[in-house]
Amino acid sequence: MITAVPAGAVPAGADRGPAGGRYGAPSAGVAKPVWKKCATKKYPALQCASLKVPLDHADPRGRKITLALSRVPHTSKKAYQGPLLVNPGGPGGSGLTLAGFVAASLPKGVAAQYDVIGFDPRGVGRSKPALDCGPGHFTPVRPDSLPVGDALEKANLDRVRTFAKNCASRYGDLLPYIDTVSAVRDMDAVRRALGAGRITYFGYSYGTYLGVVYAKLYPGRVRRMVLDSVVDPTGVWYDDNLAQDHAFNSRHRAFMAWVARHDAKYGLGRDPEEIETAWYAMRAALAKKPANGKVGASELEDTFSPGAYYDGYWPSLAAAFAAYVKDGNDDLLAEAYEDFGAVDAAGDNGYSVYTAVQCRDAHWPRDWDEWRDDNWAAYEKAPFMTWNNAWYNAPCAFWPTDAKEPVDVANDSVPPVLLFQATDDAATPYEGGVMAHRLLAGSGLVVEQGGGNHGITLSGNACLDRHLAAYLADGRVPRGDGEADAVCDRLPEPEPPASGAAGGASKGTALHGLLGFRG
Repeated sequence: MITAVPAGAVPAGADRGPAGGRYGAPSAGVAKPVWKKCATKKYPALQCASLKVPLDHADPRGRKITLALSRVPHTSKKAYQGPLLVNPGGPGGSGLTLAGFVAASLPKGVAAQYDVIGFDPRGVGRSKPALDCGPGHFTPVRPDSLPVGDALEKANLDRVRTFAKNCASRYGDLLPYIDTVSAVRDMDAVRRALGAGRITYFGYSYGTYLGVVYAKLYPGRVRRMVLDSVVDPTGVWYDDNLAQDHAFNSRHRAFMAWVARHDAKYGLGRDPEEIETAWYAMRAALAKKPANGKVGASELEDTFSPGAYYDGYWPSLAAAFAAYVKDGNDDLLAEAYEDFGAVDAAGDNGYSVYTAVQCRDAHWPRDWDEWRDDNWAAYEKAPFMTWNNAWYNAPCAFWPTDAKEPVDVANDSVPPVLLFQATDDAATPYEGGVMAHRLLAGSGLVVEQGGGNHGITLSGNACLDRHLAAYLADGRVPRGDGEADAVCDRLPEPEPPASGAAGGASKGTALHGLLGFRG
């Protein structure tokens, strides 16, 4: 039986913040954002502004940095529920366009009640200064991620050491303040500038960790909170990344099984294990001779890893895989790399913030022998992305700042939080949603059974979206008797394009274009 609990009430004695929980003038001494039109064809109501915040919140009169903000203002004249801050994850993801997406994707009657607020966290995108520690760090062709032999390990280690060194030389004064807690303090500065006593928050992926840390530091300033694809807050960040490796491998094997079920289209056989063997043979061949001179072994992993985030990419990836294996055709593989794997300047910025935040947030081993042992052990069971993921995070072994202690996010003071989690999610494995549910007293967990996509609300699943809309409308979370409080069926798997059609290229839903692939 499912019951519901109201999430609107603030716990007794909790800090309501300025204005007693109403919405109006900003707090004393805080500048009000000046909103200007920045409409796009897709999001015609979008507005933009900026806000200066302290680089070091412990020194509020010291150096200031600038946050870029966006807004879709509320339109309801009868029911106004205040600001809804949104974040797409990362760390390092830009949230400016996400405000337009969320406002356009929610039911009109719900969206009309909120000012939907997007923001580029410190260091990201249009916020100033924006980090770029290593322009072209992912320019192909990189060394093979699989460090078989001393030479390949040294080549990869040299890359990550150089990246960390460049970050120190370019941004040594900023790096101590690029972290989750500082970003959470920024969020509260946004709240004050908006004149809101409390905020509603909606975060995807890493944005879920941003949310639970905000709730821990400011429980009385949370009105409602939605967390979709939930980071395990007890594993930040080294253990979480090792757990990802196994989940990514499972999703890659699910893709192999899908290709086998569609042998009539792709002609790679009906045995998933044989298809997987063919994929690794393709990887070995590309390590020796990159496709079109740009897709080597590491780039191949970059290209196929988005398929673990969103199965709508599977037809495109399968077509490129089949063309290479059956016909020796490099072109579709190179095209798939450009669509899904290539990193542009925005990606360089996002990765710089990703490393800065994760390396500062929590302890990482500084002894490379520990990394080597742990990742080879993971590789034995999960070869698909283990070493690619290791090198992605390896700058943290050589990071120029010391590490903070992770925040204990266990919380019995925050209003009921609504959690969404797919059982087969690779980037934020299912256990993260279950753990957050345990740690956040009174929370409700909605599970997409059998689903493997990352970011599952507002992407076509009507069952999930009904729970989301109901919660944002009246603050009620479902309450069930089992591990999950409510269960929704997954969306159907994609179908290959009709015979004679193009390879089935899909750039994903609008949501998956906004979420950072690494979390």
